[in-house]
Amino acid sequence: TPRQLFAMIRADMVSEVMTSNTPWYCVSCYFCMVRCPQEIHIPDIMYALKGMAIEANLYKERVAPDLADSFVGYVENYGRSFEFGLATRHYLRHQPLKLLGKAQMGLGMLTKDRLELIPTRIEEIDQLQAILQRAKEIEEAVL
Repeated sequence: TPRQLFAMIRADMVSEVMTSNTPWYCVSCYFCMVRCPQEIHIPDIMYALKGMAIEANLYKERVAPDLADSFVGYVENYGRSFEFGLATRHYLRHQPLKLLGKAQMGLGMLTKDRLELIPTRIEEIDQLQAILQRAKEIEEAVL
């Protein structure tokens, strides 16, 4: 939980914090922040911890960071997620044998027109990319 993670931070348990799964479970719903009496921006802290763990190459399993990197890559390049590519890339990297077991579900989604085989780019992607680039510049200036 975030509470346990913050206790570990206070106890100077840096390597344990950097290898913890807790930041990767955060989906940035901000529910914890809304409930926090101190109004701590917990999702922002979780995001920062994820970045630090990746940068320091301290995260033991690459599953969550790879999935996050793939998702961000699709959003940066297309302006939206590409589920087929995201799932395929994930399974090929981390569980290639399970990919075959997912084929039937994928075919079912495809026949019901619930799955795109080719990513589509949003209109005016350059505007989104400019916003994302500016956000990266601000983040680098803060860090």
